[in-house]
Amino acid sequence: MIDTFKSQILAGTPLCIRGGGSKDFYGNAPHGEILATRGHAGIVAYEPTELFITARCGTPLVEIEAVLAEKEQCLAFEPPRFSAASTIGGVVAAGLSGPRRASAGALRDFVLGVKLLDGEARELTFGGQVIKNVAGYDVSRVIAGSLGTLGLILEVSLKVLPKPVADATLRFEMSQAVALDKLNRWAGQPLPIVASAWQDGVLTLRLAGARAAVEAAEKKLAGEKVGAGGTAPEGYFDELRDQRLPFFSDPAPLWRLSLPSVAPVLDLPGEMLIEWGGAQRWLRSSAAAGEIRAAAAKVGGSATAFRCDPALKEVVGAFAPLPEPLMNLHRRMKSAFDPRGILNPGRLYPEL
Repeated sequence: MIDTFKSQILAGTPLCIRGGGSKDFYGNAPHGEILATRGHAGIVAYEPTELFITARCGTPLVEIEAVLAEKEQCLAFEPPRFSAASTIGGVVAAGLSGPRRASAGALRDFVLGVKLLDGEARELTFGGQVIKNVAGYDVSRVIAGSLGTLGLILEVSLKVLPKPVADATLRFEMSQAVALDKLNRWAGQPLPIVASAWQDGVLTLRLAGARAAVEAAEKKLAGEKVGAGGTAPEGYFDELRDQRLPFFSDPAPLWRLSLPSVAPVLDLPGEMLIEWGGAQRWLRSSAAAGEIRAAAAKVGGSATAFRCDPALKEVVGAFAPLPEPLMNLHRRMKSAFDPRGILNPGRLYPEL
């Protein structure tokens, strides 16, 4: 399979790297001949006691999660599962994290090592299978979120964690401003809050950890408990993670705002859903891209056109423009890994 990949790369034509295709909507429009990775699948190594798993790029995410579940372990950054076809290579290339990101860390924090093919079909290895193997420039984390523009991921090693012993879901009725204030206050307290979401005047919290800690937090916060018998269903946060809530089915453009958690309520038209203690805010709005991006930049953040008409992305770009020094760094990275510019051209930025 790797020889096939090399042949396609050496042919020198632009390539669109695709696993399950579940994230084709993300970033700028894909271009080029399809380089399909699903055939390069399988778990290479899994050591529950060492807390790592290594898998080939085409391995379905659901397969990895099932294997981890047998040992009561998980991918703590909760990668979104936009379809059953989602592959681990696509998960890392997209760099997206789920509801627990604010407490557990981002996907890139769990990448221990990668093997990849660069734009000249060279096999490169970065990092390893345990944290102590990661030395020097941690290139494996740069690959996370690069949308395949730097190389074709062949294998990836990820840190895994035990599943929480107990969890609970609480809900509170409050305004957006009050919710943001409380989330930032609670963040400075020893509370086992692992995920949060505010929408339509309702704040939902997920607690997880040691049973005594969860029970103590339930009493202290005194919200409305969701679920019966002391074990809350994961349904709400699973649907949030995979964008299956009714909020995400609205046809208006969906923007992802990355902001400081202490940023105030933004004066923007549309419907808002807030995660990560206020740091990630989803906006359904038909407002002009310039207005949305200016509002995000004013409070020290950025705005990504996440799901919208491809024609809109062609005009405004999926990602907010970068300052020239930072864009120059991206160009240099692209030139080093893909000097001919054939891997997922333009997917991250038109210049790349």
